[in-house]
Parts: sequence; structure tokens; C-alpha cells
Amino acid sequence: MNTIQPAVRAPGAEGAYGMLTSGTLQDADRFSAALYEIMPRINPGIADLEPYEFRYGLDNLRPAGAGWASVTLDAPGDMEARVNCDEFYRSIQIKPRVGGRIVLDPAIERLAQMLCVGLVTGDYSPEWVKKHFYFDLRGFYFLHRTAYLTEAGRMHLCGEPFRTFEPRQRCFEGLPEVGYKAFREANAEVDGLFMKCIGQLIAVRGTPLLLAIAGPTAAGKTEIVSRLREVLQAAGCSVATVEMDHFLTDRDQREERGIGSLGREAIHHELFRGCLAGLLAGQRAVTPRYNFIDGTSSHDLEGRLKVGRTPITIEPGDIIFVEGNFPFLLPEIAGLIGIKVVYLTDDPVRLQRKWKRDIDLRMKYDPSYMRNRFFREQFLMARACYAPQLAACDLFVDTTGAALWLTPEVRRTLKEAS
Repeated sequence: MNTIQPAVRAPGAEGAYGMLTSGTLQDADRFSAALYEIMPRINPGIADLEPYEFRYGLDNLRPAGAGWASVTLDAPGDMEARVNCDEFYRSIQIKPRVGGRIVLDPAIERLAQMLCVGLVTGDYSPEWVKKHFYFDLRGFYFLHRTAYLTEAGRMHLCGEPFRTFEPRQRCFEGLPEVGYKAFREANAEVDGLFMKCIGQLIAVRGTPLLLAIAGPTAAGKTEIVSRLREVLQAAGCSVATVEMDHFLTDRDQREERGIGSLGREAIHHELFRGCLAGLLAGQRAVTPRYNFIDGTSSHDLEGRLKVGRTPITIEPGDIIFVEGNFPFLLPEIAGLIGIKVVYLTDDPVRLQRKWKRDIDLRMKYDPSYMRNRFFREQFLMARACYAPQLAACDLFVDTTGAALWLTPEVRRTLKEAS
């Protein structure tokens, strides 16, 4: 692997952005000041911090011992290869501990250190860094930008969006967290068109109908289902909702298996399939209940109700919503679903939403646990879960791009219905 060693440049040598490298790397105050001047080009929210506030966050990343001068850089091409490799993400520890406390995984920390040093020395341009990475202000670390829509997915969805709007989520850039009201307002136009299209499709395809909405954590699935539910009930439809997350097995069991177990082993598969088939047949369903605080299911791996736990009862309806990470990834489940939707928000905004929702309000995770888990799982989930579903869905709602994508069949159906 090619490496760059900024600490051994000639004394007084300047990087491409005019920063004195040798002295700067050896002096934590000078290094922080130099990076502070560059970082607003990566995340404009840095400009809202005082220099001493930025230093507080940066001190948590500073290498022990020789400090920033000890950081050896990967060549840009090698770094790109690293962050596009499954094995890199599988190696990330979710709960590494130092002194009994969960800390940032060493590989994530080293990546952040390299990017900080490379920006100061000029070995990594701000444009290159921003193309491949984003900086989360609240977690104060760098993450790789995940691509979800592959060429296969684009071609499945006609190669271009059905309609686009002004991407209002741009106003979130630089914020440490994002609440739901602001999120909903930013997505109002594309959400409105999406809900209109769903109403037209239901009118054509009839009921009962399973409507599955796939999307990663904090993408907005639950909220859009709630709004669709209100619209459909106002139109006289009875509605049921099945949350796929309630069919998850215990978190510790899933984490032991890793992303490679995505699918049948991550959920109570037979209970899930039976629930959907029963609701379509007009039957009441009794399902597992997942505890999102302690990460445990009401049912054991054999599908038996645990002592002291209470299941969920779901009444059938004209429209049965199914929301989750991969509701139509499994063929035997996909065959039951009448309308398949991927509802997606880009990683930086979802992470901002998770800080507000899961840390501030739910107080659901240890912050470092969440930083490690989010970093590790987005790339792997995109490849294993969302790219395949984008190549199989009927509609794709890209809220960050404010775009609605449709398959040729859906476009024809809507044109004939209008």
C-alpha cells in the first residue's frame, strides 16, 4: 500500500493549501487552528463553533504520544479502496472498550486522523475529502459517503426520476441534529406527490393489498406510513400496519451473526410470513413485540413467546402497511406484496436525525456505540439490502434529492389512471 509521510517533509515546506506542515503537526494548537480554517469547506457548521470549541472536539481524535506528527497517510487511491471494501466494515468493532467505557473503533479513529492531517498538509484536497466522506458535527468524526442507487437500480427505474423538486434538505448541512418537523417540511413536495401516486395505484390494483416500505434507520418510514394511513382512512379504507422491526431477533444474537445473516436469520421469518399471509386472508395476526431499549424480542429463536412478554395483535385491513429494512428482499415475502417502495434519505441526514431521536429523546444508545454501529452498517446494508431492493421496487422516494423514481409499469399505470 502506498503511503505519504507528512512528518518527514523538509523543514518549512508548505502543503498545497499554504499550511506549514512540520511545525504545525508538532504543535496541537497550531494544528487545530490550521484545520479549523479548512473544515468549513467540509462541513459549514464548523464555522459556527468558536476555535476553542473546535479544539475540544479535535482533542478527542489527537493521537497519543507524538500527536499529529505520528500520523502516516494512505495515498488517496488506497484510502478509496479501503472504504469501498466489505472487509473494512466487517472489521469495525461496535463496542470496543477502554477502561470499561465504549470508545470509537480504532480503525474509524485512524481514518479521521488521516483525513485531518491530510487536509492540513494538502495531501488531501477539501474537494476530494468532501466527495468521498462527510463530517458529522455531533459525533465529531468522518464517515464514508454511501452510494445506494446502482446502475441496475437506475435502469430498473427508467434511468431518471419521474419528477424532481428543489432539494430542501440542503438546509440541514452543518446542523448537529435534525428534528422531525424540519425533516417533514423539507420533504413536503416529494412526499405529497408520492402519496398521490400511491392513492392512484391502490385505486387501480384494488384491496386487500400489502404495501411495503423499505428504508434504513431514520429514513422516515414510520412517519410517511403514519401520514399515508391518515389519507387512506379519510378516503374510507381500513388500514393495518406491520412493523418489520418487531420481528427482529435479539440484538446480541444479530450482532454475533453480523450483516451476513441479513434475512431469515435476522427475523422471526416464519412468524413474519404467516402474519402477512393471514392478514391478506382477512385474519387477525398475533406478532412478536421488540423492545427497542434493551434490544430483545418477546419471542425466542424457536418462535415461542417468552415468559412475562406481551405480543402485538393486528387486525386485518384493506391496506396492510409493511415497513422495515428489507420487507421484499426475501422472494417468498416479496410475492405477497402488491406495492414495493424504497423510502431513502442520505446517510448524513439520517445520522443527524438519529442524534436527535435516539440519543436526545429516546436515550436509546451509548453515543460511541451509535457512532461505531452507524459507520459500520451503512455500507454493508446498502450492498446487501437496499441496492437489491432498489432494483426490485415499484417506487423510490429519494427525499435528499427530492426526487420520485418509478418503474415503466408504474408510469404506464398512472398515465392510464389520470
